[in-house]
Amino acid sequence: MAVKAPEPGLPIRVHGLHPLQGQGRRADTQPCGLCGAGRHLSITVGASESSKFWLGMLNDLKNRGVQDVLFFCVDGLPGFKEAIGAVFPQSEIQRCVIHMLCNSFKYVNYSDLKKFASDFKAVYNATNEKGGLEALSDVREKWGKKYPYAVSNWENNREDVSPFFQFPDEVRRIMYTTNIIGGLNRQYRKATKTKSVFPSDSSLEKMLYLASLNVAKKWTQRYQNWDQVLNQLTVLYGERLPQYL
Repeated sequence: MAVKAPEPGLPIRVHGLHPLQGQGRRADTQPCGLCGAGRHLSITVGASESSKFWLGMLNDLKNRGVQDVLFFCVDGLPGFKEAIGAVFPQSEIQRCVIHMLCNSFKYVNYSDLKKFASDFKAVYNATNEKGGLEALSDVREKWGKKYPYAVSNWENNREDVSPFFQFPDEVRRIMYTTNIIGGLNRQYRKATKTKSVFPSDSSLEKMLYLASLNVAKKWTQRYQNWDQVLNQLTVLYGERLPQYL
């Protein structure tokens, strides 16, 4: 992420969870953690996942000083792609590979899952997009008739997966999943599970903020081979990144 903060160049990751709010009912309230450059950037509470909600969240980040984002790692949240294009039109959007795999695996019988997962490694471990498409074609030929939706999930989202293949392994390890922010959300659930209801959005935000402070204390290490990653991103993105270093 290109901002005036330590460790520029990392992706923004977006994830969500549903706490309880109101009079003992499960609402559509959506706190979303965004983690960039080893920092927790925002907790946003909204009534629904919509383009309008994501647009407001992104505009808030931009107004607070996020000037440019190289790429977003997202898990297919509805309306988010459109909102990114409106606020950060130069940003690339990368679907979380782990979420893509989970979406495919849910269509596969348990007895075939190990073999299917092994064959699919050739797709996301390919050295480039062409190799990935060839490997996906092989997977379709072998498994397509038995599990058509498991394969079409990747074909239908090719546009949001293809950016992944332009990066070297060091960058891929950073951007391929939203699991980091998913781990943060697990800590949120631990903090909120003892509360049956929250009387207001403000009370929920305060609890999540305090939980964030505790989690952030553990974020002390740099990404492995960070200097090499930064050099790779500088070459890939030209003048967009060096001005923030």
